[in-house]
Amino acid sequence: MRALSNIKLFAMVLALMSSSLRLSAQAIKPVPQIARFLQQSSQSITPGTVSAPNPAPARGGGEGAGSTIFGNYCENCHGNPKVAEAPSPATLRQMSPEKIYLALTEGDMKTIAKDLSDGQKRDIAEWVGGRKLGAEENGDASKMTNPCPTNPQVADLTSIPSWNGWSPDLQNTRMQGGEAAKLSPAAVRRMKLKWAFGVPSASSVYGQPTVAAGRVFFSSDAGYIYSLDAATGCVHWSFKAQTGVRSAISIGPLKPGSMRYTAFFGDIRGNVYAIDASTGQQIWKVPVDEHPLSRITGSSRLYNGVLYVPVSSLEEPESSSANYLCCTFRGMVAALDSSTGKQIWKTYTLPDKPIPRTTPDGRKYIGTAGVGVWGPIAIDAKRHALYIGTGNTFSGPDVGRSDAIMALDLNNGNVLWIQQDEPEDVWHTGCGHNAGSPENFPPLSTAALTPQDEEGARKTTPVINRRPMPSTYYCPESEGPDWDFSAGAMLVTLPNGKDLVIAGQKSGMAWAHDPDKKGELVWKSDISRGQIVFGGAADQQYAYFPMRGGMRGNTPAGGVVAVRLSDGVEQWYKSIPAQQKMWDHSGFTAAATVIPGVLFTAGLDGMLRAFTTMDGTPVWEFDTTQDLTTVNGVKGKGGSIGSAGPTVANGMVFVTSGYTGFEGGAPGNLILAFGQ
Repeated sequence: MRALSNIKLFAMVLALMSSSLRLSAQAIKPVPQIARFLQQSSQSITPGTVSAPNPAPARGGGEGAGSTIFGNYCENCHGNPKVAEAPSPATLRQMSPEKIYLALTEGDMKTIAKDLSDGQKRDIAEWVGGRKLGAEENGDASKMTNPCPTNPQVADLTSIPSWNGWSPDLQNTRMQGGEAAKLSPAAVRRMKLKWAFGVPSASSVYGQPTVAAGRVFFSSDAGYIYSLDAATGCVHWSFKAQTGVRSAISIGPLKPGSMRYTAFFGDIRGNVYAIDASTGQQIWKVPVDEHPLSRITGSSRLYNGVLYVPVSSLEEPESSSANYLCCTFRGMVAALDSSTGKQIWKTYTLPDKPIPRTTPDGRKYIGTAGVGVWGPIAIDAKRHALYIGTGNTFSGPDVGRSDAIMALDLNNGNVLWIQQDEPEDVWHTGCGHNAGSPENFPPLSTAALTPQDEEGARKTTPVINRRPMPSTYYCPESEGPDWDFSAGAMLVTLPNGKDLVIAGQKSGMAWAHDPDKKGELVWKSDISRGQIVFGGAADQQYAYFPMRGGMRGNTPAGGVVAVRLSDGVEQWYKSIPAQQKMWDHSGFTAAATVIPGVLFTAGLDGMLRAFTTMDGTPVWEFDTTQDLTTVNGVKGKGGSIGSAGPTVANGMVFVTSGYTGFEGGAPGNLILAFGQ
């Protein structure tokens, strides 16, 4: 799964390359000072020592910005086995971003980092620390100007319509029924902004809103979880996680039969949490795996007292360091006891631990590795199974598990079946420095393309030059296209009662597998004018997929396609150019949402749009990037909407705005609520 950086930032890094040798020559001398600083890191920083950023939206260079700078300038020592005194990146990740920033600006690393800009130092601190600077000081609910007058117990999840987790159903279809949505197509046309809430210090509000018991629960890269009143946006409580949280929150009883309702989620450093849904008090917190680069991007699913957790990794961007011996991570799903966090079972997507290997030309590496689970889980109660899509392989050889749909037994995690839809996709960030899009990307759709679409579909991304890798650095013999299933699979039921497992792939293909025949392929549909990234939605007739479109600044700008569930035949396609002021943030990567008669999509240009499900006719839209007054008094501005899709419940629509994690999207710090 690629996390591309801002191109301008790469240019700045290249401009500093001439000084890198001087930095390397000086790097060894202060290493003992780093160790002393780490030993002192448990001491609190005096308030005011590090200037907290304005609680307005933070700047964002993309998730890969700090990773690239850290790899180029810090891993000469940190992560280099020949410099044993330097704390490893895994050790540094236990420090807060404030402490790391202090070391770079006023502490022992000041001389080493003197040629880096303040923005680059902040990118390093936030990358290593796992959240935005200043969030700890500014984000607490006690600092907000709009506390709720009362805080009643979360005691009943059924009396008020909800959208619980990534999808309101277990099957991951992102379909909200009419009774729970309480929104007709006519009512959607009349929707207005009801309130906006600003998240202090955030630049990516990528945690999809969960609506339950009249509250909205959501998260951001600032590391805070918030519980707001759904009708007014007043604040019930906040909880500070160790790092940023990008997964949707699942609400349910602590254990079957319990009346203590709990919020479950995972963070971007691989920790899983259970906190009291009424008060925000932590109940338990556990690391999901011992691998130091584990992360949780897909949303967990609570079912019958078990929390099922998909796990991906930071190892892809980490591999861009010339000192990193790629790769050791294996994707996984973990099943945890909801009451304690104790592991019930864990299944790795790769059957064997990675082992040391050597390429024919003598380059050392570790493999097979990768195959993360980036998206959410679909539950099949009838077959006692769960379904996941898997990511690309980081280091070979390919063993038939990447870019696949997998079925696991709910009770013990045993693999029921695997269908690999894209073989030989071995790729990692360190080897992507000379490549644009594959020559045949996006694939031409079987539907008619306009000449403009076809021209745009064949254009490639700008070449991004990175620091040249040494001749000993491992790259796959045949570099794959990075065509993950970054979105979760959907379990759909056809009008005739037949079930299918449907998923969209980053290649632009949609696939349907038969869960009753070991995942046998039923149909595949080349629908793309670009990538399908974080997921589609499905109703009783169609599956809907938002698409990334052409690469930045090129046509087509992205769009939405509807395909028939039974055979994958395209029913309609709507090309949607980005709004003019956000033209360089075109296309769609966020998941779609469907209610009876209406499809909602949210774009990288910050527009929330609604279309008819029949033929894609536009119904309504709202620009989330405009200047807005927030109910909590925090300066707020929207940006790109890139992973989390809209959620709909009880006559209201909720969406977060601000996403810097994919091709340098625009930062923002808002959650918005719409209704009549």
